Amino acid sequence: MSVKIEKFGELPDGRTASLYHLKNHRGFEVCVTDFGVNIQSILVRNCRGEKTDVALGFDHLEDYLENNGMFGATVGRNVNRISNAEFQIDGIKYHLAKNRGKHNIHSDKEHGFHKVLWDAEVIDENAVRFSYISPDGEQGFPGELKVSVIYTVTEADGLILSYEAVSSKKTLINLTNHNYFNLGGHESGNVEDTEVRILADQFTPVDEETIPTGEIRKVEGTPMDFRERRTIGRDILSEDDQIRFGKGYDHNFVIRSPHCGIRKAAEAFHRQQGILMEIYSDLPGLQFYTGNTIRDVKGKGDIVYKKRSGFCMEPQYFPNSINTETFEAPVFEAGETYHAAVIYQFVSREEKENGQ
Repeated sequence: MSVKIEKFGELPDGRTASLYHLKNHRGFEVCVTDFGVNIQSILVRNCRGEKTDVALGFDHLEDYLENNGMFGATVGRNVNRISNAEFQIDGIKYHLAKNRGKHNIHSDKEHGFHKVLWDAEVIDENAVRFSYISPDGEQGFPGELKVSVIYTVTEADGLILSYEAVSSKKTLINLTNHNYFNLGGHESGNVEDTEVRILADQFTPVDEETIPTGEIRKVEGTPMDFRERRTIGRDILSEDDQIRFGKGYDHNFVIRSPHCGIRKAAEAFHRQQGILMEIYSDLPGLQFYTGNTIRDVKGKGDIVYKKRSGFCMEPQYFPNSINTETFEAPVFEAGETYHAAVIYQFVSREEKENGQ
């Protein structure tokens, strides 16, 4: 196990951003930059023993300064939608950027957590802690927020993300990572042949502006039924209203057993590469997004990422939960600690067949 650090570039203000390589003895490797704690690459062995980079991203820091698609991004203070770009806590109204029509998405795509330089500390031979202090009022949220996320690579080809945050005022906290996966390789194009299973019997439908309606609906009999493994592309061109509203999949799923701790939430499998990715989390929801709005983005190796070149699986509290009475809202008192954990576990088909 080892952590290697290299210079990734200089920010406009002259500060240096670094790239951290976390690698185990089997060759599984995750590269993440302290600028925005953006995942730059994930190198996984396929069933033939070849290394495959399954994360969409960029070769240069300058591209992460732009990064409108939020490739590999750590999202905060709040991931996903907030209706009308406002919310209330204890009768006080807070206003956010209107960056998706009249609504808010991902807090602030121009000045969010994915576009600030975090402090970084190697805390073990396989782990790095990234820390940031968000000032009171930043992005429109109350309270000074001290936040950290630990990236850990395991000997079993797993990536663990451990989040912790505490605020000086009662506030909203809902963090996740917005990595785009392509288990065929970041350069391989469309992900519609990837097979997906989501351990959810219900999802939260959205309206025409992709804001959750507040309903919790059964997946049975809908294109949202991923209880058994099926390809992403099977129903992605369906005339179902939910598919039309999201221009594909861009929906929150209600993961089973929400308060039992870390449990399996989903899996994705690329049959040709023989790469299985399993997602575990202690969070109640999972946003499944199929890259419906990617538009000719030049990524690593000058590969042009297009519509559905990658998919996201983002464990989180439900979108717009702060404004939805039927959803559990991630509001934390001053001094109360937010904790969350996410595991992305990778297994090759050959290993699975051998029982490893």
